[in-house]
Amino acid sequence: MGSPERPRLSVFRSARHIYAQVIDDANHRTIAAASTLDKEFKEAFVGGKKADAAVIVGKLIAKKCLANNVQAVVFDRNGFIYHGRVAKLAEGAREGGLKF
Repeated sequence: MGSPERPRLSVFRSARHIYAQVIDDANHRTIAAASTLDKEFKEAFVGGKKADAAVIVGKLIAKKCLANNVQAVVFDRNGFIYHGRVAKLAEGAREGGLKF
């Protein structure tokens, strides 16, 4: 569960795409969202592996969170194993400045 001080970073991955949302569960509000379908992602991603795409999505979500004055989050992997693209997204978010 996320709170206003430490919202929840929820991750979903499909076969082709990866999605990340930062959610304040107390106020039932999405603070920021990023995915491989975003325009900013398509400008930053030249090509490569899906794991590289997950790192970029992690950096994008961190950038959007910092713009909304969110520095710390609770990581919600949504039942996915902390491995591969999920771990790379978390790594990218940490590189972008998020703490969890």
